[in-house]
Amino acid sequence: MNILIKSAKIFDKSNKDLHLKTKDILVQNGVITKISDAVTPTEDAVIVSKKNLCISIGWLDTSVSFGEPGFEERETIKNGLKTAVKGGFTDIILNTNTNPIPYTSATLAFIKDKAKEEVTNLHPLGALTVNSEAIDLAELYDMKNAGAVGFSDYKKPTSNSNLLKIALQYAQNFDGLIYSFPLDCKIAGKGIVNEGDVSTSLGLKGIPALAEELQVARDLFILEYTGGKLHIPTISTAGSVKLIREAKKKGLDVSCSVALYNLLYSDEKLTEFDTTYKVLPPLRTKEDITALIEGVKNGTIDFVTTDHNPLDIEQKKVEFDNAAYGTIGLESSFGILNTIFDTETTIEILTKGRERYGLQTPKIKEGNTACFTLFDNDTLHYINKQTSKSRAKNCMFFEEKLKGQVFGVLNKYVAEIL
Repeated sequence: MNILIKSAKIFDKSNKDLHLKTKDILVQNGVITKISDAVTPTEDAVIVSKKNLCISIGWLDTSVSFGEPGFEERETIKNGLKTAVKGGFTDIILNTNTNPIPYTSATLAFIKDKAKEEVTNLHPLGALTVNSEAIDLAELYDMKNAGAVGFSDYKKPTSNSNLLKIALQYAQNFDGLIYSFPLDCKIAGKGIVNEGDVSTSLGLKGIPALAEELQVARDLFILEYTGGKLHIPTISTAGSVKLIREAKKKGLDVSCSVALYNLLYSDEKLTEFDTTYKVLPPLRTKEDITALIEGVKNGTIDFVTTDHNPLDIEQKKVEFDNAAYGTIGLESSFGILNTIFDTETTIEILTKGRERYGLQTPKIKEGNTACFTLFDNDTLHYINKQTSKSRAKNCMFFEEKLKGQVFGVLNKYVAEIL
C-alpha cells in the first residue's frame, strides 16, 4: 500500500529540521520514501488529507490490561488493540493480570501469537514470580528470550525484600527490567481510597501516602545495594516523586510512571461514591497532583500511562467497598494530556521511553519504516459509552472535554485511518 500524507505538521523534537514544519510524506510499502514541501502522488497512492493534520512517531503506553487469556468477557487482545489504535498507540506494554498468569514462555507465546498482524504492536510483560504469588521467581530468562520486556506482578507488591534483591541481582545477567509495585500492604491495611479529609468525611478506610512512600524507599535502598534496573509503576504521591528524584541524582537505574487519572482528579471526586473513580493507586490530593505534574515536566517521572484496565459491569456496579479497582483510558489519553500540558510536551510524553524496554525508537526519516500517529491537536470532543471501541465501559473520562483528536495510525505495512 502506498500512502501520501498531505500537509502534516510534524512533531519531532529529535529532528530540528522537521520539528513543527509542515510537510508531505510519501510511504510506499511501509517505508518512508519522500518527505518534502510538496509530493506528487503516484496513481495508486491513498491520499490522507485532513484539516489541522499533525503527525509524530507512534505513541507508547506502558501499562495496558486486556483480559485475554482467561477474561475475554472483559476484553480480547484483538479488540483491545483496535481500541489502542483509536487512542493513537502503535505500541503497548501488556500487563500480567490474565488467567493463566504469564510466568512461562509458553503463555507469552500464546499472547504474542494472538497479536500478530494487528496495527498496534503488543509487547508483553512476564510475571515476576510464579502465579504472581511473590514466593518463587518465575522463569525470567526463558521469558526474556520469548519476548518479555520486563517482569511484573501486576498491582501486587513484592513484600519479601530478599526476593526483590535476588530478582534485581539475577536479572542483571540478561539486562532484565524488574517491576516493584509501590504499596506496603501492612500500612495500607483494608484501605481503599486515599487517607485524608475526604476518606474521613465519607467513612471510607484510607490508604495513607506512607504506604506507598515506605515501599518506594525500601525498593530504592535495595536497588542501591544490588544494582540492576528497577521500574516503579504508577506512583501517586509528592513524597514518592521526591524519593525517586533523589535516587536518580545518585545515579540509580530507576524509572517510574504515573497513571493518567492521578494527574487529573483528586480524591474529591469520590463524594458521590462513584465506583468508576475507584482505582489503585487511589486518587490523591491536589498537592500530590501538582507535584506529579511537575515530576513529569522535569523528567523525574519517565512515563504517563493510562493504566487501562477493562472490567465487567458486575465488578463496578456494586457497593464502593466491594468494587474492583480500575478504569479504561486508551481512547482518552491524548485529549487529557493535551489539556494538562502543551502539545509539544504531550507528544514527548507519548513517544519517549522505548529504550527502557529494549525497543527501537522509530524515526521520521526517508528510508526508515513508517511508524506514525496522525492527530489534530486542537479540536474539542468527547468520548462516551456509545463511541468507545472498548468492550468494557468502566471509564472515568467519559464526557470529559478532550482537546485534540486522533485520526489514526500507520505502522509498518498496515494503516488504520479513523
